[in-house]
Amino acid sequence: MIVRDSSLDIATPTGPMRTYLYTPHDPHRPDATFPGLVLYSEIFQQTPPVRRLAVQFASLGYVVAVPEVYHEHEPAGTVLGYDDAGKEKGNRYKVETRLTTYDADAKAVLSALAGLPQCTGKLGVVGICLGGHLAFRAALLPDVRAAACFYPTDIHSATLGLGQKDDTLQRVGEIRGEVLLVFGRQDPHVPAAGRRTIYEALDAAGVWFTWHEFNAAHAFLRDEGERYDPAVARLALSLAADLFQRTLG
Repeated sequence: MIVRDSSLDIATPTGPMRTYLYTPHDPHRPDATFPGLVLYSEIFQQTPPVRRLAVQFASLGYVVAVPEVYHEHEPAGTVLGYDDAGKEKGNRYKVETRLTTYDADAKAVLSALAGLPQCTGKLGVVGICLGGHLAFRAALLPDVRAAACFYPTDIHSATLGLGQKDDTLQRVGEIRGEVLLVFGRQDPHVPAAGRRTIYEALDAAGVWFTWHEFNAAHAFLRDEGERYDPAVARLALSLAADLFQRTLG
């Protein structure tokens, strides 16, 4: 399917949030509408691998929105490098951003996505690394029908945001949609004990979820660098595609 890209600046309490849109286009059905997905990036914002991931999901028949998660810290269009300087900035911004900002941004991008004429209003979220946590947290909102979270960081340690004392796991009972969680067993950012903490919280709250662990490192979806695992990535993305097909249509 043809995918068209554009962008818009969404108003938030902390300023405009540049958001990149990837919209399917069927020349035989120019007025067709599609479910919406918010894709949350790693700490580096919309890098080329994140853009390619967005295009993959859009090609399956979803309007995909990729918000800049650090819009209050960096000018619109900023991409942090996959280097020490980029990691330092991304990890610093992650804990300098208030939880209320993350939550307000989630509401803003979901509302904007649902309001697009190309969107049916059925909404899901997907995220990787930091974005996996943000997708999981967005699933606390009642309009989110499904969330795919790939190696989500800081959920088990409750260290997201300013003060590094988030309430994500405490609120899992608010999730009403279906959740997919996918981890690499060789990921030091979410060790086995941390994964058990997340699993047990979801199970105790009665959340409808699916859980997968692969023999893979952190960032196995990022299609550049030595940690990329194409075989595992293909399997993991097929799980997400199945989730969204079942829940969003």
